[in-house]
Amino acid sequence: MSVFPASISSAPDLTQQPIDAYIGGQPVVGNIVAGFVSVGTRPWSLSSRRLDQTELGQRFQRIGPGAGTVVERAEPGHRTSADGDNDLLARFGPLKVVGQIGSQPAGADGQTAAPVEPITVCCRSHTETLDRRPSRCVLVCTRTGWPRQRGCPKVGDMNFAFSEEQEQLRQFVRSFLEDKSPETAVREQMETEKGFDEAVWSQMAEQLGLQSLVIPEEYGGQGYGFVELGVVLEEMGRVLVCAPFFSGVMATCALLQSGDDEAKKTHLPGIASGETFATVAFTEDSGKWDESGITMEASPADGGHTLSGTKSFVLDGHVANLILVAARSASGVSLFAVDGEASGLSRESLATMDQTRKQARLTFENTSATLIGTEGDGWNTLSTTLDLAAVALAAEQVGGAQFVLDMAVQYAKDRVQFGRPIGSFQAIKHKCADMLLEVESAKSAAYYALWCASEMNDELPSVASLAKAYCSEAYFHAAAENIQIHGGIGFTWEHPAHLYFKRAKSSELLFGDPAYHRELLAQRIGL
Repeated sequence: MSVFPASISSAPDLTQQPIDAYIGGQPVVGNIVAGFVSVGTRPWSLSSRRLDQTELGQRFQRIGPGAGTVVERAEPGHRTSADGDNDLLARFGPLKVVGQIGSQPAGADGQTAAPVEPITVCCRSHTETLDRRPSRCVLVCTRTGWPRQRGCPKVGDMNFAFSEEQEQLRQFVRSFLEDKSPETAVREQMETEKGFDEAVWSQMAEQLGLQSLVIPEEYGGQGYGFVELGVVLEEMGRVLVCAPFFSGVMATCALLQSGDDEAKKTHLPGIASGETFATVAFTEDSGKWDESGITMEASPADGGHTLSGTKSFVLDGHVANLILVAARSASGVSLFAVDGEASGLSRESLATMDQTRKQARLTFENTSATLIGTEGDGWNTLSTTLDLAAVALAAEQVGGAQFVLDMAVQYAKDRVQFGRPIGSFQAIKHKCADMLLEVESAKSAAYYALWCASEMNDELPSVASLAKAYCSEAYFHAAAENIQIHGGIGFTWEHPAHLYFKRAKSSELLFGDPAYHRELLAQRIGL
Protein backbone atom coordinates (compact mmCIF):
# COMPACT_ATOMS: atom_id res chain seq x y z
CA MET A 1 0.00 0.00 0.00
CA SER A 2 1.46 3.33 -0.99
CA VAL A 3 1.24 6.08 1.60
CA PHE A 4 2.80 9.43 0.83
CA PRO A 5 4.65 11.37 3.59
CA ALA A 6 3.10 14.46 5.09
CA SER A 7 4.56 16.98 7.53
CA ILE A 8 2.71 19.22 9.93
CA SER A 9 3.81 22.85 9.99
CA SER A 10 3.10 25.14 12.94
CA ALA A 11 4.53 27.44 15.56
CA PRO A 12 5.23 25.81 18.94
CA ASP A 13 2.00 27.19 20.42
CA LEU A 14 -0.48 25.32 18.23
CA THR A 15 -3.45 26.62 20.18
CA GLN A 16 -3.01 29.94 18.41
CA GLN A 17 -1.73 28.81 15.02
CA PRO A 18 -3.39 27.14 12.01
CA ILE A 19 -2.36 23.62 11.08
CA ASP A 20 -1.06 23.05 7.55
CA ALA A 21 -0.11 19.78 5.85
CA TYR A 22 2.38 19.29 3.02
CA ILE A 23 3.56 16.61 0.61
CA GLY A 24 7.00 17.14 -0.86
CA GLY A 25 6.85 20.84 -0.17
CA GLN A 26 3.39 21.21 -1.68
CA PRO A 27 0.16 21.82 0.24
CA VAL A 28 -2.06 18.77 0.68
CA VAL A 29 -5.08 18.88 -1.63
CA GLY A 30 -6.79 15.58 -1.02
CA ASN A 31 -5.24 12.18 -1.50
CA ILE A 32 -2.59 11.51 1.18
CA VAL A 33 -1.09 10.59 4.27
CA ALA A 34 -0.50 8.99 7.47
CA GLY A 35 0.94 11.75 9.64
CA PHE A 36 2.59 10.48 12.81
CA VAL A 37 4.47 12.13 15.63
CA SER A 38 7.17 10.11 17.33
CA VAL A 39 8.02 10.60 20.99
CA GLY A 40 11.20 8.64 21.47
CA THR A 41 10.43 5.20 20.02
CA ARG A 42 6.69 5.27 20.74
CA PRO A 43 4.72 6.68 17.80
CA TRP A 44 1.26 8.09 18.25
CA SER A 45 -0.90 9.03 15.35
CA LEU A 46 -2.56 12.27 14.38
CA SER A 47 -4.77 10.12 12.20
CA SER A 48 -6.11 7.71 14.76
CA ARG A 49 -8.74 10.06 16.14
CA ARG A 50 -9.81 13.66 15.92
CA LEU A 51 -7.37 16.13 17.53
CA ASP A 52 -8.42 19.77 17.55
CA GLN A 53 -5.89 22.58 17.74
CA THR A 54 -6.15 22.92 21.50
CA GLU A 55 -5.40 19.25 22.12
CA LEU A 56 -2.55 19.28 19.60
CA GLY A 57 -1.10 22.31 21.33
CA GLN A 58 -1.31 20.68 24.72
CA ARG A 59 0.42 17.53 23.48
CA PHE A 60 3.21 19.38 21.68
CA GLN A 61 3.78 21.74 24.57
CA ARG A 62 3.95 18.82 26.98
CA ILE A 63 6.82 17.19 25.08
CA GLY A 64 8.40 20.50 24.17
CA PRO A 65 8.81 22.29 20.82
CA GLY A 66 10.94 20.41 18.34
CA ALA A 67 10.89 17.20 20.35
CA GLY A 68 8.54 15.47 17.96
CA THR A 69 9.28 14.08 14.54
CA VAL A 70 6.88 13.81 11.61
CA VAL A 71 7.20 10.33 10.13
CA GLU A 72 5.90 8.31 7.20
CA ARG A 73 4.18 4.96 7.49
CA ALA A 74 5.80 2.14 5.55
CA GLU A 75 4.52 -1.41 6.07
CA PRO A 76 1.83 -2.37 8.60
CA GLY A 77 3.28 -3.46 11.91
CA HIS A 78 2.29 -3.98 15.54
CA ARG A 79 3.59 -1.09 17.59
CA THR A 80 2.10 -0.10 20.90
CA SER A 81 0.22 3.17 20.67
CA ALA A 82 0.84 5.90 23.22
CA ASP A 83 -1.45 7.94 25.44
CA GLY A 84 -4.11 5.23 25.43
CA ASP A 85 -4.78 5.81 21.73
CA ASN A 86 -5.60 2.26 20.60
CA ASP A 87 -6.94 2.96 17.12
CA LEU A 88 -5.63 0.49 14.54
CA LEU A 89 -4.26 3.36 12.45
CA ALA A 90 -1.89 4.23 15.30
CA ARG A 91 -0.13 0.87 15.01
CA PHE A 92 2.06 1.21 11.93
CA GLY A 93 5.75 0.64 11.39
CA PRO A 94 8.52 0.71 10.51
CA LEU A 95 8.60 4.51 10.43
CA LYS A 96 10.56 6.90 8.25
CA VAL A 97 11.52 10.38 9.40
CA VAL A 98 10.49 13.10 6.94
CA GLY A 99 10.61 16.31 8.98
CA GLN A 100 10.66 18.03 12.36
CA ILE A 101 7.85 19.68 14.24
CA GLY A 102 7.90 23.43 13.77
CA SER A 103 9.59 23.34 10.34
CA GLN A 104 8.26 23.44 6.83
CA PRO A 105 9.57 21.06 4.12
CA ALA A 106 11.85 22.47 1.49
CA GLY A 107 10.58 23.05 -2.02
CA ALA A 108 12.10 21.76 -5.25
CA ASP A 109 14.55 24.70 -5.30
CA GLY A 110 15.77 23.94 -1.78
CA GLN A 111 13.99 26.93 -0.31
CA THR A 112 11.43 26.70 2.45
CA ALA A 113 7.94 26.33 1.03
CA ALA A 114 5.69 29.34 1.40
CA PRO A 115 2.86 29.20 3.96
CA VAL A 116 -0.52 28.08 2.64
CA GLU A 117 -4.12 28.38 3.75
CA PRO A 118 -5.23 25.92 6.46
CA ILE A 119 -6.79 22.77 5.04
CA THR A 120 -8.57 19.64 6.25
CA VAL A 121 -7.17 16.21 5.43
CA CYS A 122 -9.80 13.59 4.58
CA CYS A 123 -10.31 10.64 6.89
CA ARG A 124 -11.72 7.61 5.08
CA SER A 125 -12.55 5.63 8.21
CA HIS A 126 -13.84 8.35 10.53
CA THR A 127 -17.39 7.72 11.68
CA GLU A 128 -17.88 10.23 14.48
CA THR A 129 -20.84 12.58 14.28
CA LEU A 130 -19.85 15.70 12.40
CA ASP A 131 -21.68 18.27 14.54
CA ARG A 132 -18.94 18.13 17.20
CA ARG A 133 -16.03 18.26 14.78
CA PRO A 134 -13.87 21.40 14.70
CA SER A 135 -13.48 23.26 11.46
CA ARG A 136 -9.89 22.04 11.06
CA CYS A 137 -8.48 18.71 12.13
CA VAL A 138 -5.67 16.48 10.92
CA LEU A 139 -6.80 13.00 9.91
CA VAL A 140 -5.74 10.24 7.53
CA CYS A 141 -6.45 9.24 3.95
CA THR A 142 -4.61 6.44 2.14
CA ARG A 143 -4.35 6.15 -1.60
CA THR A 144 -2.93 3.75 -4.17
CA GLY A 145 -3.34 3.55 -7.90
CA TRP A 146 -7.04 2.67 -7.99
CA PRO A 147 -9.17 4.69 -10.43
CA ARG A 148 -11.39 7.28 -8.79
CA GLN A 149 -14.70 8.67 -9.98
CA ARG A 150 -14.35 11.86 -7.97
CA GLY A 151 -11.89 13.65 -5.73
CA CYS A 152 -11.32 12.77 -2.10
CA PRO A 153 -14.10 14.46 -0.12
CA LYS A 154 -13.40 16.70 2.83
CA VAL A 155 -14.25 15.49 6.30
CA GLY A 156 -17.40 17.56 6.42
CA ASP A 157 -18.72 15.73 3.36
CA MET A 158 -18.38 12.26 4.88
CA ASN A 159 -22.00 11.64 5.82
CA PHE A 160 -22.90 7.96 5.68
CA ALA A 161 -26.63 8.58 6.16
CA PHE A 162 -28.73 8.12 3.03
CA SER A 163 -29.81 11.32 1.37
CA GLU A 164 -33.43 12.33 0.93
CA GLU A 165 -33.25 11.34 -2.75
CA GLN A 166 -31.86 7.92 -1.88
CA GLU A 167 -34.59 7.33 0.68
CA GLN A 168 -37.16 8.31 -1.94
CA LEU A 169 -35.60 5.80 -4.31
CA ARG A 170 -35.90 3.18 -1.58
CA GLN A 171 -39.59 3.92 -1.10
CA PHE A 172 -40.32 3.82 -4.85
CA VAL A 173 -38.52 0.51 -5.28
CA ARG A 174 -40.11 -1.01 -2.17
CA SER A 175 -43.59 0.01 -3.27
CA PHE A 176 -43.00 -1.41 -6.76
CA LEU A 177 -41.58 -4.73 -5.51
CA GLU A 178 -44.25 -5.23 -2.86
CA ASP A 179 -46.81 -4.88 -5.64
CA LYS A 180 -45.02 -6.88 -8.35
CA SER A 181 -43.03 -9.41 -6.32
CA PRO A 182 -45.07 -10.58 -3.31
CA GLU A 183 -44.49 -14.04 -1.88
CA THR A 184 -47.11 -15.55 -4.17
CA ALA A 185 -45.33 -14.21 -7.25
CA VAL A 186 -41.96 -15.43 -5.98
CA ARG A 187 -43.31 -18.95 -5.46
CA GLU A 188 -44.90 -18.90 -8.90
CA GLN A 189 -41.81 -17.68 -10.74
CA MET A 190 -39.32 -19.96 -9.00
CA GLU A 191 -41.23 -22.95 -10.37
CA THR A 192 -40.99 -21.77 -14.00
CA GLU A 193 -38.19 -22.60 -16.39
CA LYS A 194 -37.17 -18.97 -16.96
CA GLY A 195 -37.53 -18.02 -13.32
CA PHE A 196 -38.87 -14.50 -13.79
CA ASP A 197 -41.77 -12.48 -15.18
CA GLU A 198 -40.78 -10.74 -18.41
CA ALA A 199 -43.58 -8.18 -18.02
CA VAL A 200 -42.27 -7.13 -14.60
CA TRP A 201 -38.73 -7.07 -15.99
CA SER A 202 -39.83 -4.65 -18.70
CA GLN A 203 -41.57 -2.46 -16.13
CA MET A 204 -38.40 -2.38 -14.04
CA ALA A 205 -36.54 -1.01 -17.06
CA GLU A 206 -39.15 1.33 -18.47
CA GLN A 207 -40.86 2.69 -15.35
CA LEU A 208 -38.06 2.67 -12.78
CA GLY A 209 -34.94 2.39 -14.94
CA LEU A 210 -33.33 -0.03 -12.50
CA GLN A 211 -31.26 -1.88 -15.08
CA SER A 212 -29.69 1.41 -16.20
CA LEU A 213 -29.05 2.82 -12.73
CA VAL A 214 -25.23 2.67 -12.64
CA ILE A 215 -24.63 2.77 -16.40
CA PRO A 216 -23.19 6.12 -17.54
CA GLU A 217 -25.53 8.43 -19.41
CA GLU A 218 -23.41 8.25 -22.55
CA TYR A 219 -24.37 4.58 -22.84
CA GLY A 220 -28.06 5.05 -22.20
CA GLY A 221 -27.94 4.82 -18.42
CA GLN A 222 -28.74 7.15 -15.54
CA GLY A 223 -25.22 7.56 -14.23
CA TYR A 224 -25.89 6.96 -10.53
CA GLY A 225 -23.37 5.44 -8.17
CA PHE A 226 -22.97 2.21 -6.25
CA VAL A 227 -24.73 3.57 -3.18
CA GLU A 228 -27.97 3.97 -5.14
CA LEU A 229 -27.49 0.48 -6.55
CA GLY A 230 -27.06 -0.81 -3.01
CA VAL A 231 -30.38 0.74 -2.01
CA VAL A 232 -32.10 -1.11 -4.85
CA LEU A 233 -30.39 -4.43 -4.09
CA GLU A 234 -31.25 -4.16 -0.41
CA GLU A 235 -34.91 -3.84 -1.33
CA MET A 236 -34.64 -6.74 -3.79
CA GLY A 237 -33.09 -8.92 -1.10
CA ARG A 238 -35.95 -8.03 1.18
CA VAL A 239 -38.54 -9.65 -1.13
CA LEU A 240 -36.35 -12.30 -2.86
CA VAL A 241 -37.14 -10.79 -6.25
CA CYS A 242 -36.92 -13.31 -9.09
CA ALA A 243 -35.19 -11.57 -12.02
CA PRO A 244 -31.84 -11.70 -13.85
CA PHE A 245 -30.88 -8.39 -12.25
CA PHE A 246 -27.84 -9.34 -10.20
CA SER A 247 -26.17 -11.12 -13.09
CA GLY A 248 -26.66 -7.96 -15.16
CA VAL A 249 -24.98 -5.92 -12.43
CA MET A 250 -21.94 -8.19 -12.62
CA ALA A 251 -21.75 -7.89 -16.40
CA THR A 252 -22.13 -4.11 -16.22
CA CYS A 253 -19.29 -3.86 -13.70
CA ALA A 254 -17.06 -6.06 -15.87
CA LEU A 255 -17.67 -3.92 -18.96
CA LEU A 256 -17.12 -0.66 -17.10
CA GLN A 257 -13.89 -1.94 -15.55
CA SER A 258 -12.55 -3.39 -18.82
CA GLY A 259 -11.60 -0.01 -20.30
CA ASP A 260 -12.90 -1.21 -23.68
CA ASP A 261 -14.91 1.73 -25.04
CA GLU A 262 -16.07 -0.20 -28.08
CA ALA A 263 -17.44 -3.02 -25.93
CA LYS A 264 -19.22 -0.51 -23.72
CA LYS A 265 -20.87 1.14 -26.72
CA THR A 266 -21.90 -2.25 -28.07
CA HIS A 267 -23.33 -3.90 -24.96
CA LEU A 268 -24.24 -1.36 -22.28
CA PRO A 269 -27.20 0.28 -24.08
CA GLY A 270 -28.92 -3.11 -24.40
CA ILE A 271 -28.38 -3.87 -20.71
CA ALA A 272 -29.70 -0.42 -19.78
CA SER A 273 -32.90 -0.89 -21.77
CA GLY A 274 -33.52 -4.38 -20.38
CA GLU A 275 -33.32 -5.99 -23.80
CA THR A 276 -30.02 -7.71 -23.04
CA PHE A 277 -29.83 -10.41 -20.36
CA ALA A 278 -26.14 -10.35 -19.48
CA THR A 279 -24.11 -12.50 -17.12
CA VAL A 280 -20.52 -13.36 -16.25
CA ALA A 281 -19.28 -16.95 -16.58
CA PHE A 282 -16.39 -17.27 -14.15
CA THR A 283 -16.34 -20.48 -12.11
CA GLU A 284 -15.71 -23.93 -13.48
CA ASP A 285 -16.29 -27.36 -12.00
CA SER A 286 -13.64 -26.73 -9.34
CA GLY A 287 -15.82 -23.96 -7.87
CA LYS A 288 -12.79 -21.72 -7.31
CA TRP A 289 -13.21 -17.93 -7.38
CA ASP A 290 -9.53 -17.08 -7.81
CA GLU A 291 -7.31 -16.81 -10.87
CA SER A 292 -6.09 -20.38 -10.60
CA GLY A 293 -9.64 -21.64 -11.09
CA ILE A 294 -9.80 -20.33 -14.67
CA THR A 295 -8.66 -23.11 -17.01
CA MET A 296 -10.97 -22.69 -20.03
CA GLU A 297 -8.91 -22.34 -23.20
CA ALA A 298 -9.16 -19.43 -25.62
CA SER A 299 -7.57 -20.03 -29.01
CA PRO A 300 -6.97 -17.48 -31.80
CA ALA A 301 -9.08 -18.07 -34.90
CA ASP A 302 -9.83 -15.93 -37.99
CA GLY A 303 -8.88 -12.66 -36.34
CA GLY A 304 -10.86 -13.51 -33.21
CA HIS A 305 -10.96 -16.31 -30.66
CA THR A 306 -12.77 -19.55 -29.96
CA LEU A 307 -13.52 -20.96 -26.52
CA SER A 308 -13.56 -24.56 -25.41
CA GLY A 309 -14.47 -25.77 -21.94
CA THR A 310 -17.18 -25.64 -19.31
CA LYS A 311 -18.45 -22.98 -16.93
CA SER A 312 -20.57 -23.93 -13.92
CA PHE A 313 -22.82 -22.08 -11.49
CA VAL A 314 -23.44 -19.27 -13.99
CA LEU A 315 -26.12 -16.94 -12.66
CA ASP A 316 -29.06 -16.78 -15.10
CA GLY A 317 -26.94 -18.57 -17.67
CA HIS A 318 -30.02 -20.38 -18.94
CA VAL A 319 -31.52 -17.15 -20.36
CA ALA A 320 -28.50 -14.88 -20.93
CA ASN A 321 -28.06 -13.58 -24.48
CA LEU A 322 -24.74 -11.92 -23.60
CA ILE A 323 -22.18 -13.99 -21.71
CA LEU A 324 -18.90 -12.50 -20.54
CA VAL A 325 -16.53 -15.44 -20.19
CA ALA A 326 -13.27 -15.66 -18.26
CA ALA A 327 -10.80 -17.81 -20.21
CA ARG A 328 -7.07 -18.34 -20.46
CA SER A 329 -5.28 -17.43 -23.69
CA ALA A 330 -1.58 -17.59 -24.52
CA SER A 331 -1.16 -14.17 -22.88
CA GLY A 332 -2.97 -15.09 -19.68
CA VAL A 333 -6.47 -14.70 -18.29
CA SER A 334 -8.67 -12.65 -20.59
CA LEU A 335 -12.31 -11.65 -20.82
CA PHE A 336 -14.46 -12.54 -23.83
CA ALA A 337 -18.00 -11.77 -24.97
CA VAL A 338 -20.10 -14.61 -26.35
CA ASP A 339 -23.48 -14.22 -28.01
CA GLY A 340 -26.23 -16.33 -26.51
CA GLU A 341 -26.99 -17.84 -29.93
CA ALA A 342 -23.37 -18.65 -30.80
CA SER A 343 -22.61 -21.99 -32.41
CA GLY A 344 -21.08 -24.55 -30.05
CA LEU A 345 -22.73 -23.13 -26.92
CA SER A 346 -24.99 -25.45 -24.94
CA ARG A 347 -26.78 -24.83 -21.63
CA GLU A 348 -27.99 -26.98 -18.79
CA SER A 349 -30.10 -25.62 -15.95
CA LEU A 350 -28.82 -26.72 -12.55
CA ALA A 351 -30.93 -27.98 -9.67
CA THR A 352 -30.13 -25.57 -6.86
CA MET A 353 -31.16 -25.31 -3.23
CA ASP A 354 -32.20 -21.68 -3.76
CA GLN A 355 -34.88 -21.88 -6.42
CA THR A 356 -35.32 -18.10 -6.50
CA ARG A 357 -31.90 -17.62 -8.14
CA LYS A 358 -31.34 -19.76 -11.22
CA GLN A 359 -27.94 -21.13 -12.21
CA ALA A 360 -26.71 -22.99 -15.26
CA ARG A 361 -23.82 -25.01 -16.61
CA LEU A 362 -22.53 -23.75 -19.97
CA THR A 363 -20.46 -25.84 -22.36
CA PHE A 364 -18.38 -24.23 -25.13
CA GLU A 365 -17.07 -26.20 -28.10
CA ASN A 366 -14.97 -24.00 -30.39
CA THR A 367 -17.44 -21.20 -29.73
CA SER A 368 -16.70 -17.84 -31.35
CA ALA A 369 -15.90 -15.07 -28.88
CA THR A 370 -14.89 -11.41 -28.96
CA LEU A 371 -12.05 -10.14 -26.79
CA ILE A 372 -13.03 -7.54 -24.18
CA GLY A 373 -10.25 -5.19 -23.12
CA THR A 374 -6.60 -6.19 -23.42
CA GLU A 375 -5.61 -9.80 -23.89
CA GLY A 376 -3.88 -11.17 -20.82
CA ASP A 377 -5.15 -8.35 -18.61
CA GLY A 378 -8.47 -9.98 -17.81
CA TRP A 379 -7.71 -10.83 -14.20
CA ASN A 380 -7.38 -7.16 -13.24
CA THR A 381 -10.86 -6.55 -14.63
CA LEU A 382 -12.31 -9.72 -13.12
CA SER A 383 -10.76 -9.17 -9.69
CA THR A 384 -12.31 -5.72 -9.39
CA THR A 385 -15.59 -7.05 -10.76
CA LEU A 386 -15.68 -9.76 -8.09
CA ASP A 387 -15.02 -7.16 -5.39
CA LEU A 388 -17.87 -5.01 -6.66
CA ALA A 389 -20.13 -8.05 -6.93
CA ALA A 390 -19.29 -9.02 -3.34
CA VAL A 391 -20.27 -5.53 -2.17
CA ALA A 392 -23.50 -5.67 -4.16
CA LEU A 393 -24.32 -9.09 -2.70
CA ALA A 394 -23.64 -7.78 0.83
CA ALA A 395 -26.26 -5.08 0.26
CA GLU A 396 -28.75 -7.69 -0.90
CA GLN A 397 -27.96 -9.89 2.12
CA VAL A 398 -28.60 -6.97 4.46
CA GLY A 399 -32.06 -6.54 2.96
CA GLY A 400 -32.91 -10.19 3.51
CA ALA A 401 -31.45 -10.22 7.02
CA GLN A 402 -33.50 -7.21 8.07
CA PHE A 403 -36.66 -8.82 6.71
CA VAL A 404 -36.21 -12.09 8.61
CA LEU A 405 -35.42 -10.11 11.76
CA ASP A 406 -38.66 -8.17 11.38
CA MET A 407 -40.50 -11.42 10.69
CA ALA A 408 -39.10 -13.05 13.83
CA VAL A 409 -39.81 -10.07 16.09
CA GLN A 410 -43.37 -9.75 14.83
CA TYR A 411 -44.05 -13.45 15.41
CA ALA A 412 -42.53 -13.22 18.89
CA LYS A 413 -45.04 -10.47 19.65
CA ASP A 414 -48.04 -12.26 18.13
CA ARG A 415 -47.48 -15.87 19.28
CA VAL A 416 -48.95 -16.44 22.72
CA GLN A 417 -47.91 -19.41 24.86
CA PHE A 418 -48.60 -20.01 28.56
CA GLY A 419 -50.73 -16.89 28.57
CA ARG A 420 -48.05 -14.48 27.36
CA PRO A 421 -46.31 -13.55 24.08
CA ILE A 422 -43.26 -15.76 23.48
CA GLY A 423 -41.21 -12.61 22.98
CA SER A 424 -41.42 -12.06 26.75
CA PHE A 425 -39.39 -15.19 27.42
CA GLN A 426 -35.70 -14.58 27.99
CA ALA A 427 -34.49 -17.17 25.46
CA ILE A 428 -36.44 -15.49 22.66
CA LYS A 429 -35.29 -12.05 23.81
CA HIS A 430 -31.69 -13.19 23.57
CA LYS A 431 -32.15 -14.57 20.08
CA CYS A 432 -33.79 -11.38 18.84
CA ALA A 433 -31.18 -9.18 20.51
CA ASP A 434 -28.33 -11.16 18.93
CA MET A 435 -30.02 -10.98 15.54
CA LEU A 436 -30.46 -7.22 15.86
CA LEU A 437 -26.81 -6.72 16.78
CA GLU A 438 -25.59 -8.77 13.83
CA VAL A 439 -27.98 -7.20 11.32
CA GLU A 440 -27.06 -3.66 12.36
CA SER A 441 -23.36 -4.52 12.21
CA ALA A 442 -23.89 -6.05 8.76
CA LYS A 443 -25.56 -2.84 7.63
CA SER A 444 -22.56 -0.81 8.76
CA ALA A 445 -20.18 -3.09 6.86
CA ALA A 446 -22.32 -3.15 3.72
CA TYR A 447 -22.96 0.60 3.65
CA TYR A 448 -19.30 1.44 4.09
CA ALA A 449 -18.42 -1.04 1.35
CA LEU A 450 -20.97 0.61 -0.94
CA TRP A 451 -19.34 3.96 -0.32
CA CYS A 452 -15.90 2.51 -1.08
CA ALA A 453 -17.27 1.00 -4.29
CA SER A 454 -18.84 4.31 -5.28
CA GLU A 455 -15.53 6.09 -4.69
CA MET A 456 -13.44 3.23 -6.11
CA ASN A 457 -10.84 3.91 -3.45
CA ASP A 458 -7.94 1.80 -2.27
CA GLU A 459 -9.93 0.22 0.57
CA LEU A 460 -12.35 -1.54 -1.79
CA PRO A 461 -10.61 -4.96 -2.01
CA SER A 462 -10.24 -5.40 1.75
CA VAL A 463 -13.61 -3.88 2.64
CA ALA A 464 -15.37 -5.99 0.00
CA SER A 465 -14.05 -9.20 1.55
CA LEU A 466 -14.85 -7.97 5.06
CA ALA A 467 -18.43 -7.08 4.12
CA LYS A 468 -18.98 -10.32 2.20
CA ALA A 469 -17.73 -12.48 5.07
CA TYR A 470 -19.67 -10.70 7.82
CA CYS A 471 -22.92 -10.13 5.94
CA SER A 472 -23.00 -13.75 4.79
CA GLU A 473 -22.76 -15.07 8.32
CA ALA A 474 -25.16 -12.48 9.74
CA TYR A 475 -27.82 -13.26 7.13
CA PHE A 476 -27.51 -17.02 7.50
CA HIS A 477 -27.65 -16.83 11.30
CA ALA A 478 -30.67 -14.51 11.21
CA ALA A 479 -32.48 -16.78 8.76
CA ALA A 480 -31.76 -19.85 10.91
CA GLU A 481 -32.84 -18.14 14.13
CA ASN A 482 -36.01 -16.94 12.42
CA ILE A 483 -36.98 -20.57 11.83
CA GLN A 484 -36.18 -21.44 15.45
CA ILE A 485 -38.32 -18.61 16.78
CA HIS A 486 -41.23 -19.67 14.56
CA GLY A 487 -40.95 -23.24 15.78
CA GLY A 488 -42.73 -25.99 13.84
CA ILE A 489 -44.45 -23.70 11.36
CA GLY A 490 -41.08 -22.29 10.32
CA PHE A 491 -40.10 -25.69 8.91
CA THR A 492 -43.12 -25.99 6.64
CA TRP A 493 -43.14 -25.43 2.89
CA GLU A 494 -46.08 -23.03 3.19
CA HIS A 495 -44.18 -20.59 5.40
CA PRO A 496 -41.68 -18.23 3.69
CA ALA A 497 -38.94 -18.72 6.31
CA HIS A 498 -37.31 -21.55 4.35
CA LEU A 499 -37.08 -19.39 1.22
CA TYR A 500 -34.91 -16.85 3.04
CA PHE A 501 -32.88 -19.62 4.68
CA LYS A 502 -32.07 -21.09 1.26
CA ARG A 503 -31.22 -17.69 -0.23
CA ALA A 504 -28.98 -16.95 2.76
CA LYS A 505 -27.11 -20.22 2.32
CA SER A 506 -26.63 -19.87 -1.43
CA SER A 507 -25.50 -16.25 -1.03
CA GLU A 508 -23.06 -17.31 1.68
CA LEU A 509 -21.29 -19.55 -0.85
CA LEU A 510 -21.55 -17.24 -3.85
CA PHE A 511 -18.19 -15.57 -4.69
CA GLY A 512 -16.53 -17.60 -1.93
CA ASP A 513 -17.59 -18.52 1.59
CA PRO A 514 -16.76 -16.43 4.69
CA ALA A 515 -13.60 -18.43 5.45
CA TYR A 516 -12.29 -17.76 1.94
CA HIS A 517 -12.94 -14.04 2.25
CA ARG A 518 -11.37 -13.80 5.70
CA GLU A 519 -8.25 -15.42 4.29
CA LEU A 520 -8.38 -13.05 1.32
CA LEU A 521 -8.79 -10.10 3.66
CA ALA A 522 -5.75 -11.18 5.67
CA GLN A 523 -3.68 -11.39 2.49
CA ARG A 524 -4.86 -8.00 1.29
CA ILE A 525 -3.94 -6.19 4.49
CA GLY A 526 -0.61 -7.96 4.73
CA LEU A 527 -1.16 -10.30 7.67
